[in-house]
Amino acid sequence: MTETAAVQHMRENEAIPDIDIYCGTATPEMARLVAERLGRPLGRREVDHFADGECHVQIQESVRGRDIYIVQSTCPPVNEHLMELLVMIDAFRRASANRITVIMPYYGYSRQEKKSKGREPITAKLVANLLTIAGANRVVAIDLHSPAIQGFFDIEMIHLTAIPLLANHLRTHIDVNNAVLVTPDTGRVKVAEMYANLLNVPLVVMHKRRSGERGEGVEVGVVVGSVEGKHPIIVDDIIATGNTIITCAKTLLDAGAVPNMTVVLTHGVFSPAAEERLAMPEITQIVLTDTIPFHTPSLQQKTTVLTVANLLAEAILRLHQGRSISELFRNMPEEFPV
Repeated sequence: MTETAAVQHMRENEAIPDIDIYCGTATPEMARLVAERLGRPLGRREVDHFADGECHVQIQESVRGRDIYIVQSTCPPVNEHLMELLVMIDAFRRASANRITVIMPYYGYSRQEKKSKGREPITAKLVANLLTIAGANRVVAIDLHSPAIQGFFDIEMIHLTAIPLLANHLRTHIDVNNAVLVTPDTGRVKVAEMYANLLNVPLVVMHKRRSGERGEGVEVGVVVGSVEGKHPIIVDDIIATGNTIITCAKTLLDAGAVPNMTVVLTHGVFSPAAEERLAMPEITQIVLTDTIPFHTPSLQQKTTVLTVANLLAEAILRLHQGRSISELFRNMPEEFPV
């Protein structure tokens, strides 16, 4: 296994970091990879449930005065994993940990970051409040659904991106000479521009309208840019139902795109409906990260899962040593606001 820059830096400076890495039950494999890349064992803890389903956590070693990093995505079942994370934070706080950093690769409830209709909650802010009240000192997330969520926190919030990781894979594994970068949502144009600049391909923007009681229906109104005879690379941050992607793909085919599409995303929530929709034969490749464990066997043959463990390990070490996080993204065409 190739050493990461984080591990190399640690060994070159002969420093044994005073870092304790723990995880919940949502993303244990990712946590193990992060700990391995930092040369640290995963901390010992017990997570179980009482007879009525209440979550119980016990930290099985002393953490007094320690720098704690908890790796836990709030992926499905979202409520279970979120509550488990809050209970873990409380356990560490009451065990007198010096500082608690929540590494939350996938930030659940992020799609409710504003009111779309009257009398709706803003759950992205609610989750920020819960993490703060539970006792977290800072939170690290990857590719938030809306960067504005950073402002919901009154504690330190570090926003990382997997865009360079995903773009580098595309650059080395597909022919981008006849490709166009497609964003299915005008609200994601800024993110799509980052991909387009890194890959040096034209950008196509689709304007979608949501319908239905919870906005799960999707219609594409306008396609800005030429896709005729082109290989589309469709990028998004989250795919839950797959409705947006499948509607986008059909519209691109009607506009003359080559029936050989690549779908790129950070967080694969993948409901059963998404599994069925993404099986569309014209979608020949899916590239995503392991912020959410991939459990979709029917899509396995055309799916590539990239790990964010290196990114998180480097970020943890830099946070611990008080070094720049922005340096992680110095090769991007424009500065990423960490």
